[in-house]
Amino acid sequence: MSDRERNHVTAVCHVRAPLLLEPVDRQVETLQACESERAIDELLLRSWPKEVKRSTESPHAEVLETFDRFERWAKRRGVSVRPPFRERTSTSQITGETTELLVTPLLCLEVYVDEELVGVFPHSDGEETYTTDEAIAALRTGEQPTPLGTESVYRAHASEDTCPDCGGELIDGQGLFACSDCGWVGATTQSGEYVASPVPSGGSGDDERARNALIDRSR
Repeated sequence: MSDRERNHVTAVCHVRAPLLLEPVDRQVETLQACESERAIDELLLRSWPKEVKRSTESPHAEVLETFDRFERWAKRRGVSVRPPFRERTSTSQITGETTELLVTPLLCLEVYVDEELVGVFPHSDGEETYTTDEAIAALRTGEQPTPLGTESVYRAHASEDTCPDCGGELIDGQGLFACSDCGWVGATTQSGEYVASPVPSGGSGDDERARNALIDRSR
């Protein structure tokens, strides 16, 4: 049985509105063809503004949360999503107030396999860039695009029970750790390192119940 037969692939495409702009229109159409041809199982289209105010009072909190998720993924892979994302400041000539802004890319794609985020495109390892065109071309052929970089292992500090992704508080439960802030779940190695490796579905019933209980406690 092939990987595609075993795994459920979801593509989430974030794009600036309006959608009908070249080359975005072409990329969106290709993704829609991927879904209709069953090269991917599900396509979700999301629009976002060109710039988002970086503030807790921002009306686009979901965009900021999405960017933070992308940053955490990039950190784990040892790659960067800056660019395509950029940050800049804007100063009002009337009030003199300076505002920090997040500039979004024209199009950004995230790919999930069995509900696990496996790739954000485009991204770069400093020398090479994996573009959205390349990722979409891989999906069109029924392949799962393989991002640049490799999954990182995070070193744990004996005196600090903090999340390796966001620095939030970790809750310990039966050998697993869960973050109360971002939902990261993982374990530690004998050398004292955090590894993002939750118990997979299909494991023992006891392990699965322990994992679910730990996630509930972290929320």
